[in-house]
Amino acid sequence: MHIIEQITSKGLPLRGNDIDTDRIIPARFLKSVTFDGLGEHAFEDDIEGVSKQGGTHPFRDSKYKGAGILVSNRNFGCGSSREHAPQALMRFGIKAIIAESYSEIFFGNCVSIGIPCFVASHETAEEILAHIEKNPDAEFSVSVKELNAKFGEKSYELKLADGPRGQFLDGSWHARSVLLLNKEKIEALANSL
Repeated sequence: MHIIEQITSKGLPLRGNDIDTDRIIPARFLKSVTFDGLGEHAFEDDIEGVSKQGGTHPFRDSKYKGAGILVSNRNFGCGSSREHAPQALMRFGIKAIIAESYSEIFFGNCVSIGIPCFVASHETAEEILAHIEKNPDAEFSVSVKELNAKFGEKSYELKLADGPRGQFLDGSWHARSVLLLNKEKIEALANSL
C-alpha cells in the first residue's frame, strides 16, 4: 500500500479560473494507447499562445522546473471527463494540486492515480500563488494528514474531503494494491463460485 501523508516540492503557479481538461492536454494527444509521453504536451496550446505574445508559460518557465505542487484558482479541471488530463499532469511531475475548487470527475481521476487535490479559499490560493511567484526556488509542504500547506513557519489551512483523505492515509487510493492485499480472499471466493 502506498500511503501519501505529505508532499514537499517547489510550487508551480497557474493563475486562472475554469482551466479545463482540453487546455491541460489538447485532444490531438489523446490518440496514444498508453499515457506515456503526455507530460511533455501538458498545456501545449497555452504554451504556444503565451510564447507568441512574448511570454513564458509557467509549465515551460525554467524557474519552476522540477515543481511538483501545482497551484491554481477556481473550477480547475472542468470540461470533458478525460483521465488523460491528470495523467499528463502526473507525468509532467505534479504530485499534488491546490485550487479553490475542482471538477468532480477530474478530482476523482486524480485521487485514483495518487494526486491529492487540496481546496483552498480564494484568499489562501492568492497568497500561495504570490509566495511561489516571489520565491520560485523555495520548497514547501502540503500535508494530507494535517490539512495544511507550510512555507517555513507560515501555515495555510487546506481542505480535502474525508473519503479521499482517508484513502491517501491508508493507501487504499491505489485500487490494484488493495486487490493484491486481498488476493487469497479473492481466489477463495472465485474457487467457491
